[in-house]
Amino acid sequence: MIRKNEVKQKLKNGEPVVGTFVKMNDPASVEILGLAGFDFFVADNEHISRDKETMVNMIRAAEITDIAPIIRVRENSFIEVLQALDAGALGVQVPNVDTKEGIEEVIRSAKYAPEGQRGFSPGNRSAGYGTMDKQEFVKQANEDTLVVMHCETETSMNNLDEILLEDELDVVFIGPMDLSQSLGIIGQGDHPKLKESVDTIVDKVLDAGKDVGMVASNPAQAKELIDRGVNYVMISTDHGMLGSSAREFVAEMKEDE
Repeated sequence: MIRKNEVKQKLKNGEPVVGTFVKMNDPASVEILGLAGFDFFVADNEHISRDKETMVNMIRAAEITDIAPIIRVRENSFIEVLQALDAGALGVQVPNVDTKEGIEEVIRSAKYAPEGQRGFSPGNRSAGYGTMDKQEFVKQANEDTLVVMHCETETSMNNLDEILLEDELDVVFIGPMDLSQSLGIIGQGDHPKLKESVDTIVDKVLDAGKDVGMVASNPAQAKELIDRGVNYVMISTDHGMLGSSAREFVAEMKEDE
């Protein structure tokens, strides 16, 4: 049942990929994004209350519309990562990875031996409920699972050189709002200290041969990020896009009143 991770392959080829955060719990949201042509979505399980059954149904919706399902787990937890991947996610996005030991724990959870120690249950959904050859499944899972970590604290930024030595790490995702809080300038997106910190992270990640992830508020900003070398780009959220379109519709209808 596991399918090739086209997002990971594109990143390896140096191509940008575009996704968005999914915060609504209806799998229709995933289907709509897939039909719209997004490369991937990240189901936000950190900030949103969502049960595991809903998560599985969102992954099923992704398979129908050929969009890559990435799960933002609640925390750097062996069970959180394991259950997301066993459900069929093609990658995990892990918040608050601050140290070398932290990224090593992510890899242990996400990869089978010899790279890691992911719990091996070949009857799970990602292995086709036992219908896939066990060795082929392990090989493909290790190759195709995308590992994304959040760099969103000053501690993480200061430890980034060591963190980037981890071979199995694919993407470093910059969380500017949490980073601004850690730097003592909460919510000040244009503060020089935050901008300088983001620039430092981007440069270090690219120099290490890894991919950088960031959020853009609109397509124009997304293109600017891609020009800057950020290839894992997320535009807004499903909440944000729905709200923005709704406000535009209402404002247009009221223009003539």
